[in-house]
Amino acid sequence: MIAANNLTGDGIQMKTLEELVCSPTLTSGSQQPSIHLAVLNIFLSLIAILGNSLILVALRKESSLHPPSKLLYRSLVTTDLLVGLVTHPLSVTYRISSIYKQWNLCRYARSACYLSSYALCGVSLTTMTTISFERLLALLLGLRYKQIVTLKRTYIIVAAVWVASGVAAICHILIKRIGFWFLYIIVPLCLVISMAAYTKIFYTLRNNKARVPQQSSQPHSLNLLRYRKAVYSALSVQLALVVCYAPYIIVESVTAHRKNSIIT
Repeated sequence: MIAANNLTGDGIQMKTLEELVCSPTLTSGSQQPSIHLAVLNIFLSLIAILGNSLILVALRKESSLHPPSKLLYRSLVTTDLLVGLVTHPLSVTYRISSIYKQWNLCRYARSACYLSSYALCGVSLTTMTTISFERLLALLLGLRYKQIVTLKRTYIIVAAVWVASGVAAICHILIKRIGFWFLYIIVPLCLVISMAAYTKIFYTLRNNKARVPQQSSQPHSLNLLRYRKAVYSALSVQLALVVCYAPYIIVESVTAHRKNSIIT
């Protein structure tokens, strides 16, 4: 729940963004933008539900992915599926309720939409960071990879990611200073870890390619080729997520900075 400032002759009156958005103050004009955004969210919701459901079905089939890798990708796909099932419908609800001047429903729906967006964004970002680190371990550990990166440990990590992201989202609403740490510390840290992991991966692959003779075994070459494809796929997904979430993170950072500037 983002706080905004309403300057009056009596001083500074703090109002939440939900109170401003879900009020006649900002909705007295044309309703066409809200209608267009509601339709767009319905369209995006259907795409997210259909696309990610198909991906989950595909992941259930046999593949060359190690079970911990499968679990991480399932967690990532589940976050996108929940965006289609929860976040987009909540966005549609609060926009439609503002059109029909149902202010209480608008405020509750927008708060829930914001909470789910924050939590799912955190899960996506930290899961992609975990995937990049897991891919690095697969390269560096070799035969020890399956002994160290077990399914049980991966379940613990995935559960911790979901719980931590949910707690961060709630803290951002109740105790904003704690929630802002996610934007200023966790987000840059995740990006730095991912960049370092992929840099190490490509550096190691280049050195291995230079050292391995041309007469290397065909199974080894095929495994290396599959690994490279998996790395490129994971990197492409992470870059796409960064591009998608960048506007949201930038807006949150600017809002937090302006609020702190006014308070201080």
